[in-house]
Amino acid sequence: MANTPVVTVRLEPGLRERLDRLAKSQRRSRSFVATEAIREYVKVNEGQIEETRKALAEADRGEFASPSEVRRLLKKWTKRSARGR
Repeated sequence: MANTPVVTVRLEPGLRERLDRLAKSQRRSRSFVATEAIREYVKVNEGQIEETRKALAEADRGEFASPSEVRRLLKKWTKRSARGR
């Protein structure tokens, strides 16, 4: 990891202590835990952005659900929600 760039971040009060406690409980370094958290954050957000881009491209092509498809899906999920109560 000698060639790994260093990034400095400012943390809100208390967050560093929480990060330290988490790292200690995992027997990992603060850097390891922070890197894992950033990696997961980037992965999730990249995925959301990609899905949004795909949806916008579909909308630009006029690929929308018909009103009957929307009603069918709404009815399906409404039934599932009611069964879960």
